[in-house]
Amino acid sequence: MSRTYRQLLLRLNAGFLLIASTGGLITDIAGSFFAKGPEAILLSDSPGAGIGFIEAHGLALIFGVLLWQAASSRLWHLTAAAVHVLLGSANLAFWQFFIAADVLVVGYVTTIAHFTLVVLQLAAAASHRRHADHAVRSPIDQVVSA
Repeated sequence: MSRTYRQLLLRLNAGFLLIASTGGLITDIAGSFFAKGPEAILLSDSPGAGIGFIEAHGLALIFGVLLWQAASSRLWHLTAAAVHVLLGSANLAFWQFFIAADVLVVGYVTTIAHFTLVVLQLAAAASHRRHADHAVRSPIDQVVSA
């Protein structure tokens, strides 16, 4: 896998996280503070429970920003894969929320995207050559590739 493709993959990954998390945050805020949108039914009896939604989507947004700026390295591809394992697994563990909020299409699209990105990011991480890919490498990359 070429360096250009791996860099494009990080940007694609970041774009997905930025778009999906922004939509999620808007939905979280509407449901938590204004009792509007699909999350309103989930949060009507416990609006404070929205903290988990807001934290998850907020952190996904932060990772999107970080991945957008990241240089292709084994560490960043593994980080991206780990983010998507967590988010996709959470979607599966709490699938009932997608059903209760009547947003199954969102659940299917985001969960499939998460696990597709896991596979692609792991392939990108595996394709890094041990020493020749970068002239300048971070100390963490040097430890990971040693």
